[in-house]
Amino acid sequence: MTNRWKSIGLAAFLAGLALSASYAEAAGVLTIGRREDSTTFDPIKTAQNIDNWVFSNVYDVLIRVDKTGTKLEPGLAESWTASDDGLTYTFKIRDTKFSDGSPLTAEDAAYSLLRIRDNPASLWSDSYKVIETAIATDTHTLTIKLKNPSAPFLSTLALPNASVISKKGMESLGAEAYGEKPVASGAFVIDEWRRGDRVILKKNPNFWQADRVKLDGVEWISVPDDNTRMLNVQAGELDAAIFVPFSRVEELKKDPNLNVDIDASTREDHLLINHAHGALGKKEVRQALDMAIDKNAIVDAVTFGQGTVANSYIPKGALFHYADNLQRPYDPAKAKEMLAAAGASDLTLNYLVRAGDEVDEQTAILVQQQLRKAGITANLQKVDPSQEWDMTVAGDYDISVNYWTNDILDPDQKTTFVLGHDSNNNYLTNYKNEAVKELVAKARLELDPKKREEMYVDLQKMAKEDVNWIDLYYSPYINVSRKNIDNFHQNPLGRFFLEDTVKN
Repeated sequence: MTNRWKSIGLAAFLAGLALSASYAEAAGVLTIGRREDSTTFDPIKTAQNIDNWVFSNVYDVLIRVDKTGTKLEPGLAESWTASDDGLTYTFKIRDTKFSDGSPLTAEDAAYSLLRIRDNPASLWSDSYKVIETAIATDTHTLTIKLKNPSAPFLSTLALPNASVISKKGMESLGAEAYGEKPVASGAFVIDEWRRGDRVILKKNPNFWQADRVKLDGVEWISVPDDNTRMLNVQAGELDAAIFVPFSRVEELKKDPNLNVDIDASTREDHLLINHAHGALGKKEVRQALDMAIDKNAIVDAVTFGQGTVANSYIPKGALFHYADNLQRPYDPAKAKEMLAAAGASDLTLNYLVRAGDEVDEQTAILVQQQLRKAGITANLQKVDPSQEWDMTVAGDYDISVNYWTNDILDPDQKTTFVLGHDSNNNYLTNYKNEAVKELVAKARLELDPKKREEMYVDLQKMAKEDVNWIDLYYSPYINVSRKNIDNFHQNPLGRFFLEDTVKN
């Protein structure tokens, strides 16, 4: 899903060489293996976990989500108040500095919010259009006026993409340079970004909680192949790795040198469908696809009992999840009949698959076999993850498995992104339903929790009826670390609290 090496074999080879030469052998520097390289450090220009999970420790936000992933807590805003009419919010900004030593002020916070709202490159503008004005009334006071009351507003301030950036730094460096090596407001600063290899972070001495940070630095190292990444941790060449394949969990648990961390998540895996491609634009065809896929078989074969079948785009355990949402039965014969009735017999689909991703490859083979029983031919196109993401963004696919983890506590953000607006083609699917879009906007404004829940239940039903995508399964975060690493965890929204991680 990001820019990275063109060849998995070459990537694994280079990763092995690079690991042995890493400065991270020094005490206090944590090395983490991940599949993909970052794409940018400009928060408004990405919607990918591979970016957000890194810059959540490079930037800080006004309001944070706590470690349990269930409530908001102060970040760069040490306190805030709201007017009785819910239209005016006043934030007290901490007396702190950016990594370059310049003061972090309310003007920087206002600039950051107006930029995510107004910049043409922002992927998140719709969620911030409710802001009418954001003004620094003094150095440490930010006043925000909303166009109308907004239930998810405070939650949206905790989105990593709404991080506080340096106005002076952005204006002097320019967006491109800032996206390569930004001025940091968080626990770590980017020391070097070796594209296709690693991101090297060093402790930010100007971070307002610098005393809390135990590590001297962090290296996020791209090791695309799952097997190679696990072997590197077992051999002590990496301190930790994320995206542990389900098939390796029990084996790694038996290694006395390792900790396998299974953390609650908001992850949902789903099959993206490109509605702009021929017969896939017909609801009946998408419904037939849904019936042609045996989700229980995928959960059993691919997740080794770690996953549960998904029935909604809002994950189990998240606010307003509708537990009784429709789950179409697995019925390839019925699916075949529906395709014939829709004039889509002998349907042939281009299925993009991330090479080197064990779970993605296993899922693709299963789905291909299942679709065949309904008379659908799925041609698997295995590509490097960076190429796969670019192709998906460009719409060069028919179907492809992807995943989402919630970025804020409120369901508005995901709902807006996948159902409710057009700026990203509803998360790359080209899904369009004006009634759905209208209800997404209304749900954002409704302040009565009961009425709001009813709206989100309706949205989940409507999304399932339309098959905006095919819900597959929910699963936890599974990461592995060496025994000398403490406090290497994610909260349910995916944030790593590396400011608390210790390398003994």
